[in-house]
Amino acid sequence: MTALKEEAATGWQGLLELRFAADESRTRLAHRLHRGPLMVQRAFYPDGPVCHVYVIHPPGGVVSGDELSLQVEVGPGALALLTTPAAGKFYRRYGACQARLTQVLRVEGGTLEWLPQENICYPNADATLATVVRLQGDCHFFGWEIACFGLPASQLDLGKGRIRQCLELWHDDAALVLERVTIDATATRARWGLAGRVSAGTLLAFPACAAHLEQARDIARSWNQDADLLLACTLIDKTLCCRAYAARADRLKQAFVDLWSGLRMTLLGRAAVAPRIWKT
Repeated sequence: MTALKEEAATGWQGLLELRFAADESRTRLAHRLHRGPLMVQRAFYPDGPVCHVYVIHPPGGVVSGDELSLQVEVGPGALALLTTPAAGKFYRRYGACQARLTQVLRVEGGTLEWLPQENICYPNADATLATVVRLQGDCHFFGWEIACFGLPASQLDLGKGRIRQCLELWHDDAALVLERVTIDATATRARWGLAGRVSAGTLLAFPACAAHLEQARDIARSWNQDADLLLACTLIDKTLCCRAYAARADRLKQAFVDLWSGLRMTLLGRAAVAPRIWKT
């Protein structure tokens, strides 16, 4: 009985470590370690030498006290694309514990595409979501973070919930992007916040130049004809930064997919090949 009470108070602890290395013909998943409910099953190669991996969370949702940690390393010359098979779900808070998701992505001389599905934060959820990207040397990164606050299809907002988000991008120990924001129901409604939209996302690509920015803005113009979605792009310290908020997370995600599809050749030198899991 004591053990059950302790487990309920602390929640599940999940750890997944992945390391990617290049060999003569393609990138391989050289190291995989998991503890608890976070794992990958196998690598896929629909995209030539690029290693596609799907990060899986079998329970399907995160509750109070759960702590998930993802550690990724991409070595010299390695080409890795990570995504998730479904949206992450953060359920309402129970007791005094909050849920935590920490993701540290390290790239040294390789290329990482971090393309997860959105995180859905249920009414009264209390969670901290942190993603730190550390780049070293001649490398490339393209990734995004997308969140939906509440259940718009059921006309439910965050209620008394609170979501703390952290997003960092570093290159050679120099900070390029440092963001920390707390979202609650007031922030989603206020004009200074999401102005009634319930989904927000940030897309980052490095290294980028003015030509990439113009290409991204051309793609954004077609999406900004949608009154329920706003997408803006800028260039800071060779980092392409695209931010969006929308009334629907699926529309925001599709806008980011269009940016990735349009920019992959000019940024990464490869035509876009969507992960197969996106079609299921």
